[in-house]
Amino acid sequence: MKVVLFCGGAGMRLRGYSEDVPKPMVTIGARPVLWHVMKYYAHFGHKDFLLCLGYKANAIKNYFLEYEESVSNDFVFSEGGRKLQFMQRDIDDWKITFVDTGLRSTIADRLRLVEPHLKGEEMFLANYSDGLTDFPLPQMIDEFSKRNSYASFLSVQPRTSSLDAVSVGEDGSVRDIKTMKDSGIWVNGGYFILRKEVFRYINPGEELIYEPFQRMIVEGKVWSQRYPGFWQCMDTFRDKQILDELEASGSAPWCLWKNGHCAAGVTA
Repeated sequence: MKVVLFCGGAGMRLRGYSEDVPKPMVTIGARPVLWHVMKYYAHFGHKDFLLCLGYKANAIKNYFLEYEESVSNDFVFSEGGRKLQFMQRDIDDWKITFVDTGLRSTIADRLRLVEPHLKGEEMFLANYSDGLTDFPLPQMIDEFSKRNSYASFLSVQPRTSSLDAVSVGEDGSVRDIKTMKDSGIWVNGGYFILRKEVFRYINPGEELIYEPFQRMIVEGKVWSQRYPGFWQCMDTFRDKQILDELEASGSAPWCLWKNGHCAAGVTA
């Protein structure tokens, strides 16, 4: 299946770090978070990507035009550098379509603008390009394919949020305060699977998960896969630090192409 990646964001909450690059190009270790997301999909055999570009689109284009394999692959250096023999390759079998979808477009508008590139696709994948997980994607695809739904996404529980969940009575009395991870709250973690019918519900200027998704929800056409395992977005500088530390440990959960395992503990 094709993978639509929304890459137009400016990363406002990463100001001070990401002013020179679009948010998807903020690095985790040696590679951008966008690359980590793409490697995740490629691990499961989905290597045909549609990049919805916007803010500083040239930074993303140039990254792939000038891609350096030696950054993340072992290789043998010989003949004074005239010959490089790589032990493995990253993106040789990837197909990447770059589409400028505007500086201020909504997610739904970006998706609508790449619809011509999805001709003939009954189902396709989509992602915000800033969250990483070790979720076993084929399980979700298999379950979605059996359902009469037009859209699905991964529901996750935020584990590193600095916010607290508060339960308040009608009179304002506080009944309980819990950390987000202990609150039982589930949030939209992205990792969408969509059917072509979703385009019938999108009007110009709308946000994907609000107006279009609400229309589909009314008709019972939206499903979500709950996953209590690893998921971490890169919304703030602290989030980046967490992901950097995990990547530096050598056993980052989302690096399934290195770890050779699939996650367990999935609930419907």
